[in-house]
Amino acid sequence: MSSDDDTPKLPADLRFLKLLVTTLAAVMIVGLLAIIGLLVTRLGAPAPLPALPASVILPQGAQAAAVTFARTWLVVVTEDGTVLLYAPSGGAPVSTLSLP
Repeated sequence: MSSDDDTPKLPADLRFLKLLVTTLAAVMIVGLLAIIGLLVTRLGAPAPLPALPASVILPQGAQAAAVTFARTWLVVVTEDGTVLLYAPSGGAPVSTLSLP
């Protein structure tokens, strides 16, 4: 005599509830995996720098490490730690600041 024959069958309402809970758990696992996958793919590569306007003239040998577009100024930080402040029209830097 097997023990499966002795256990009573679950009522229909409980079977439906068991199915709902199992489905919810599966959907939550898939959703969590999707969120982790999106975070890995989106945060894995650094964001590209915005393109400098053609009118901006960087000093000889300088390469932009960061670019910030403000309302009335353009700020460029070079890889050697120099901050260059440009007028919106571009050209040569209006002000230069060396970071320690």
